[in-house]
Formats: sequence, structure tokens, C-alpha cells
Amino acid sequence: MFSVEDVRWLDDKGHIRPPLVLYLLLLFIARGWVIFILSLTDGSDRAALVRFFFPERSDFLISLAAGAGAVLLFLLVTAERRRKPQWLSHGFQWLRPMLLVLLIVDAGLLFYRLKHNHFWFEWSMALDALFLFWSLLYLRVSRHLKLYCQDWRG
Repeated sequence: MFSVEDVRWLDDKGHIRPPLVLYLLLLFIARGWVIFILSLTDGSDRAALVRFFFPERSDFLISLAAGAGAVLLFLLVTAERRRKPQWLSHGFQWLRPMLLVLLIVDAGLLFYRLKHNHFWFEWSMALDALFLFWSLLYLRVSRHLKLYCQDWRG
């Protein structure tokens, strides 16, 4: 149910704006794509940035494959801002379940990286695990995200 405190989430047309944390969550899931795009801007050694974050080439390719779903969800949320394509409204009922699936895939990839690293501690994997936990918690309790998805269905 919508309450008076939730008015800050409305745009000028009376629709609920997408949460900023949703964009950050999609950025986290698609971090392989973000690093790939950033590496294209480096003129001297394009592969150095990718090797810095993903020492193993297979980890980078798996990250790109897993992040493809997040890129599609980002395009869905971006297209929503126009409020024109009504056929996209069916995608919003699946937004939260798709995010959950992407986070589970990301957790599986983190476990694969941990196993590949013989469960030695690395800060990058620890931060990935922390962000993964926060993302799952946000997906579970965010009222703003729930109302945002319901706004399209209604």
C-alpha cells in the first residue's frame, strides 16, 4: 500500500521513479561489461585493465555471460522512462525474480572463483560476497523496488 512518505518517489507524471539502488545493483551484476567498456577507453594497453580485475580469462568471459541479463534489465528500466512501450509492462512483473536469478548466478560464479583460488582470502572476492549479500537483502526488503514494479502492472 502506498503511504504519504512515499510521495518523494513520484515523478512529475505521478509514476514511481526507479530506485537509485536498482541502477547500482544492475551495475554490480554487469561489472564485467563495465570493465570491458572501460578497457576500450584505454588507448595504450586495453587488456591490462581486464587482467587487473580478472586475472583468468575464463573468469572474465563467464562474468560477461552472467552480466548479459543485467544489461537486458538495464535496457528494460531505461526504456521504462519513456512510458511508451506498453508491451514492456509484462517484463516488470518478472524484474525482481530475474534479479534474484542473476544474483544466484553471481553467487555461483563467486563460489567457482573461490574454488578456483583454493578458498584463499582475497579482498576482491570478499567485497563481491559483501555486495552480493547486501543486494539480496535489498531485493528482499526494498519497498521502493516493490512499488516500482507494481506501478507498471497497475
